[in-house]
Amino acid sequence: MKRLQHCRTCLAPMPFLFLPMGQHPPANMFVRPEEYDEDQPTFSLNTEVCLNCGLIEIADQIPADFFRHYLYVPSGATTMHRHFGVLADVLGEAAEDGLIVDIGCNDGLLLAACNARGQRTLGIDPAANLAKTAAERGVDVHVAYFDPNTADEVRNAHGRAKVIVTTNTFNHIGDLHSFMEGVIRLLAEDGVFVVEVPWAKELLERNEFDTVYQEHVSEFSLLSMVKLGEFFDLDVTDVHRLPIHGGSMRVFFRKKGSVEPTPEVQAMLDEELAAGMLEPETYERFAERVETVRVRLLAILDDLKAQGKKIAGYGAPAKGNTLLNYFEIGPDRLDFLVDRNPLKHGLYSPGMKISVKSVDAIADEKPDVLMVLAWNFFDEIREQQSDFVARGGRFLVPLPEPVLVS
Repeated sequence: MKRLQHCRTCLAPMPFLFLPMGQHPPANMFVRPEEYDEDQPTFSLNTEVCLNCGLIEIADQIPADFFRHYLYVPSGATTMHRHFGVLADVLGEAAEDGLIVDIGCNDGLLLAACNARGQRTLGIDPAANLAKTAAERGVDVHVAYFDPNTADEVRNAHGRAKVIVTTNTFNHIGDLHSFMEGVIRLLAEDGVFVVEVPWAKELLERNEFDTVYQEHVSEFSLLSMVKLGEFFDLDVTDVHRLPIHGGSMRVFFRKKGSVEPTPEVQAMLDEELAAGMLEPETYERFAERVETVRVRLLAILDDLKAQGKKIAGYGAPAKGNTLLNYFEIGPDRLDFLVDRNPLKHGLYSPGMKISVKSVDAIADEKPDVLMVLAWNFFDEIREQQSDFVARGGRFLVPLPEPVLVS
């Protein structure tokens, strides 16, 4: 059983294990048809929390170079286009005419929005397949994992960055201290480092256990961010609450003492303490609620199947694969999955090996129920599936509690 010896932000010893989820394949390791009969590599998914800073975390076990070819793209969701448009305005204001560097820039969606506003930008991402897509958007990408050496290369070639941003990448980083060392080397003296990640407090309150998978090795409290910054003479000077991805935060770091933190920083830190994020009982209760979700969800699925209903999963996100594998929901319960990302079509989900089809399959195969695995985009999905709703289709939303929506 793979366990952490110390917290990866504040370095306190022996985080508290509260939700061991067994063995899982990497959540984005989709199966090609010719690999269907082969065994996939699996790694233990033991969810732990640091009771010194509230960081929810798992051991980092994914082999090096796993992200050289990557299947998640944000541009598949209309919500992300809007979200990044707003973020581009925030970054442009902070950067003025300086360089904006996006670490983990993926398919270039955010930086394309920055470019459209006349900003100077550079992306850094290890996935060569996505760098090609970003280039088609006019985004320049340095293809590499981000570490102190990459930071030096980029600084020598492009100068220091006025803004460094990373959206839903920080939670993928095993060695956060090395990453932060790179940020310090690349960031201008008066620069700002902006991190967007899901907020662990929302994860706890909404039973979002599926947000944990082998690539998402950390789910951050704001306190864990503050303590991490202290190692590198950085203050958290502001934080924005975001509805995206089931409840996220946008955290702003600047050089220590350069700017007075906004009142929102202390307000959110106080909320975390009040929510019991440093108390073991909080996490024990969370694990009990997840078990209740499992029992209820399987009962609903089995009842629908007994009625002869056809059920498809909407979305094949990494979080969905955590849920499917932990709850052991396979092709006997879900007839197929649909996803808007063409990179996943014709493949099978990791572990449970449920076939993934285009969204067009909903009209062709007429499922009675869509189980929404991409629950963070449910409003958008419901809007897009008006024809499905019109013919009496229902949605099964698994979290925070399983509910059938007509």
